Amino acid sequence: MDQNALTRIAEALERMSPAPLETPDFNAASAFVWHVGPERLEPVESVNRIDLNLLVGINRSRDTLLENTRRFAQGFAANNALLWGARGMGKSSLVKAVHGALAADHTELKLVELQREDLPSVARLLNHLRGSEHRFILFCDDLSFSHDDQHYKSLKAVLDGGIEGRPENVVFYATSNRRHLMPRDMIENERSSAINPSEAVEEKVSLSDRFGLWLGFHPCDQDEYLAMIEGYCAAYGVRVDADILRAEAVEWQATRGARSGRVAWQFFTDLAGRHGVALR
Repeated sequence: MDQNALTRIAEALERMSPAPLETPDFNAASAFVWHVGPERLEPVESVNRIDLNLLVGINRSRDTLLENTRRFAQGFAANNALLWGARGMGKSSLVKAVHGALAADHTELKLVELQREDLPSVARLLNHLRGSEHRFILFCDDLSFSHDDQHYKSLKAVLDGGIEGRPENVVFYATSNRRHLMPRDMIENERSSAINPSEAVEEKVSLSDRFGLWLGFHPCDQDEYLAMIEGYCAAYGVRVDADILRAEAVEWQATRGARSGRVAWQFFTDLAGRHGVALR
């Protein structure tokens, strides 16, 4: 057998069974992204987030998540959290903003983002985090499951931890548009077609019950929408006549057919660009 064939075989074996991941330098950054193929924790130099004070209309959820995360950063008990509800109302922004607000005083607090499709590898990720002196917010954005999706079984390793238990230095935050992490019509369909309707959906629906905190996000009204934009203007020094700002903001949301924090930020991005203001 020639050398090229041996090299190809060795490379194939490496892909099938990669070398163990070396423990990364968690002091290199305050946030990391978990990748698979090959498995690695990649540092994030600059997290894409806004200041916590700019999140308007979600005060109760903001204060609850901030206090839960502060206790966790201080080494005390804290709950896993499911942030669910309306699109564009700041669920993922809140997680990143809360981490940013606390990371300056608690440098051992790290944010680790995990993609939903990578949930099967979560047990190996937890093994790398378990022995660290740092504390980790494991964050999964836009979490949901379909009827034939088996990824939810992997999620139980985070929420319940199996025989070892969830690592004391890890807490799990997820965002979803669905309170029960699966569509209502799918729940009803499984109930109607299963031999034992209650058992058919219990396993998946009960998954959301394993989150100690449920934080609901609901569509904002026009006053809250305008307050968001006014807050952005004040924070970034964009000066516009109040009547003109209101008229343009209302027109913008009318063309989008919805009001939300995301729509407010998109309008402000356009406004800042027209006024020659860079958003950093």
